[in-house]
Order: sequence, then structure tokens, then C-alpha cells
Amino acid sequence: MKRVTIIGGGFSGLSAACYSAKHGHEVTLLEKNSTIGGRARFFNRDGFTFDMGPSWYWMPDVFEKFFNDFGKTTSDFYNLTKLDPGFRIHFSHKPPLNVPASKEELYSTFEAIEKGSASKLKTFLKEAELKYDIGMSQLAYKPSVSWSEFMNPEVLSGVLKTKFFSSVRNTVRKTFKDERLVALMEFPVLFLGTKPQDTPSLYTLMNHAALTQGTYYPMGGMLKITEAFANLAKSLGVTIITDCNVSHISVTDGSVSTIETNKGVFTADAVIGSADYHHIEQHLLDKPYRNYDEKYWKGRTLAPSALIYYIGVNKKIKGLTHHNLFFDANFEKHTGEIYDHPAWPEDPLFYLCAPSVTDPHVAPKGHENLFVLIPVAPGLDDTKEVRESYLSGVIKRIEKETGESIAPHILFSQPYSISDYVKDYNAFKGNAYGLANTLFQTAVLKPSIRSKKVKNLFYAGQLTVPGPGVPPAIISGEIAAGQVTKYLKQKAA
Repeated sequence: MKRVTIIGGGFSGLSAACYSAKHGHEVTLLEKNSTIGGRARFFNRDGFTFDMGPSWYWMPDVFEKFFNDFGKTTSDFYNLTKLDPGFRIHFSHKPPLNVPASKEELYSTFEAIEKGSASKLKTFLKEAELKYDIGMSQLAYKPSVSWSEFMNPEVLSGVLKTKFFSSVRNTVRKTFKDERLVALMEFPVLFLGTKPQDTPSLYTLMNHAALTQGTYYPMGGMLKITEAFANLAKSLGVTIITDCNVSHISVTDGSVSTIETNKGVFTADAVIGSADYHHIEQHLLDKPYRNYDEKYWKGRTLAPSALIYYIGVNKKIKGLTHHNLFFDANFEKHTGEIYDHPAWPEDPLFYLCAPSVTDPHVAPKGHENLFVLIPVAPGLDDTKEVRESYLSGVIKRIEKETGESIAPHILFSQPYSISDYVKDYNAFKGNAYGLANTLFQTAVLKPSIRSKKVKNLFYAGQLTVPGPGVPPAIISGEIAAGQVTKYLKQKAA
């Protein structure tokens, strides 16, 4: 058995650990925090259970494939509930828009808002499904270490069918005119970490994920998925060591020789870095062994960071669904403050998750569990005063929309933002989602999944292929494990 050491216990690290163990390797996973899961950690307070990071369960086929690869199904580990409505969008001067789980109801919703849009939606979603099939079967699972991977007629034909060099914004706005429908159709790509006008049209595949596949919730919270991955890893023989902070990676004769941590020195035949790519390169490796210099990293377009509030409320709040998007402010202005001229937003859009609407176990009886997220530019000066300044405005907007008194009923509010991402995850500039999926940060143009200077060092996670989000992180771990096994077989030959 060859020894594979994985740095970082988020979804990409856990996925890489499971696949590496399946390939017959002796696997050790090192996690700097006291619990595994990376951004998908959780915490308990006063009877409330909060998922700290990911809260959307889209692309269920990716999760199912992962467990199927080990002879399991998702239902062996957790119970999924399909949300209806999947989510709700709130606007400033118009009624909120519910996104129903039923496609027929969705067509009716569109037609009621914009005459003729139902048939356009059917065509749009058919094309989005084609893009999803092409993306998942021909693009997402490739290591992207060479353009030659894409140089075959089937892949090239698929790319052309996706209208790759057009943008999501052009594709959406040529089809729909009403601002509510445009907002709904552009929203899913925000999970990819950039503006619709800068996102290749391929990624309207996310509309298939959001509107056709639907939005799910694992009862008990996203933490149930983390637990499932960890339990599977352990059943495969993976050793997981928490509170293990890596301080240096030593290289000898072009290969990793030792990994120095606060819990001792580890050796390995191959290493997968699923922690922050930039941190591993710029802080754990000596300069001669880095793929990229600091200038390269400063030139990357990052997905946003976030200002999050975990809020416990001692009453139930009418007028909320599980997922709520407050688009009651200027979208263009807010995205400009993230990407074009980074600054703390004056009047931000925000996302409100109320899992207690679906799951009674995440809050005491008669109480509400609220997760509020404001997307912000990475790298901003994150102060206590800034954190405190947004909460009251957000609560007032929720109160206005629901007609409910909330502020007097808040038991506690715990913020989490840029400096916390740096402290907890060594996140480059405190980013929350990784690298944005722009045209020039796609496939081979992303940071390489393989080290170019250290033979047995590989990478996984949101700063390499295929990109940001939980499903891509799972896929990234599988790809990295495959590359490790390929390398070890070649070395042994």
C-alpha cells in the first residue's frame, strides 16, 4: 500500500480521501480545525444548530454518484426533502416570486408575469439540460492539465452547442424581459462567483440544476452530509486527525519528503493539498517549489467573501420560506462593489436561510433559526464596527417584507466574515467561495490540479478544477485522487 496524505478536511479533501482509499492506498487526512467539513462546519448555541457555510443542496446526481461509487446511496446516510417552493425572491416594489418545485407550476408562474415566456422557458431549460449533460459528461470530471483533453470531436461539438463564448447575461436577456424573471434566471450563476455578464453561457446549466432538478435539504442540516463523508472515509480505513495544523512541506529530490505539523512529522508517497491552494503554495512550500508567484494570485478574479449572521429568534416568523433572496436593492451597484471597485456595500442584496421552516430540530420549539449572508468583496478591512453596522438594516428589511416584528425577539446574533475565513481556513483574501468561473479562469486556465515542480504533490478544492461549490469540490477530490493513483502506478512501473 502507498501512503497518501491529504491536507484539509473539507468536501474536496474528504472526497479525495475516500477515492484514494478505494484505490487501495493508506490514507491520512490532516485537518487544522477541531471538526472536519471545512466551510461545511456547524455550531450549536442555546438549542440552535447552525450550518456555518453551504446551505443549498443542488445537483443531487453528483452526491448520489459519489455514494454509488462506494456501493452506497445518499439514503444510507441522510434523508432528503425536496423544497417547495425551492426558494423565494423578494423585490422592492413588486410581490415576491416563489419558485415552485413543479415544472408545470413554474411555466404558469412565468406566463402570468410575461406573456409567451412559458414556451421560451421550456426551450431555455431544454438547452440548459443539454449544457448540463455536456458539462457533467465531458468537462467537469477532466483534470484539465492539458488542452489535449478537450481535443476530440465530441467535446468540441458539445462546447459549440453550449454557445460557450457568449455570456449568461446575453443568453438570459435575449429570452426574458421582465426584471423579476431576469433576476431569477441570472441568480443561479452567482454560485459560480462572478457576474452574469462575465460568466460563459455554458453555465446556464445551473438553471437546469435549480429549476429542473430542484432544491433539496438534508434533514438535520448540511452537517449530515459532512458526517456521511467522514463516516464513509473511516469505514474505508482513512485516518482523520483533527486539530492538526501544517506548518511546512519539505521537498527533497523533487518530491515531498515530510509534512511538518503541530502533531508531528508525516511522510507520504503522494500528497493532496485540499486546503487553500494559495496558502499551501505561498506559506507551506519554499519558493522554488511553487507553481505560481504572488503576482499571479493577485491577478486572479476571486469569488466573493461574505458577511454572515447566525441569528436565534424566540418566535416563528410568517412570510419566510426555507431559502429567501432579497433583491430589493440595486443589483448592479452591489455587484460593482464586489468586483469593479471593491468596497463594503452601501445597500446590499442578501440571502436569508430559515432552515427551521423545514426542520424543527435546528431550533427550539416556537423559535426560528436564521442565517443571513451578504456577499462582499474579498480582502476588505473587516472590523467589528463594520460587522455591527449591517445587522439592523437587514432586520428592518426582513420586518418590512414579512410584516413581523423581529428585532425585539433576537436572542443572539453571531457574525462571521472575512477575517474569520482567513483564521479558520487560511482563505486567500478571506474568500468564501474560491475562484470565479470566468472565461479566462476555466479548465486549463485555472490553477493546476498537479504541481509542476513537485512530482508527488496534487491539489483539490475551490481554487482549482472544476470550480467553486459543494458538488464541484466533491468532483475535484475524485479527480485529484485519480491523478495520484495514475502517478503512483507510473512510478511503480
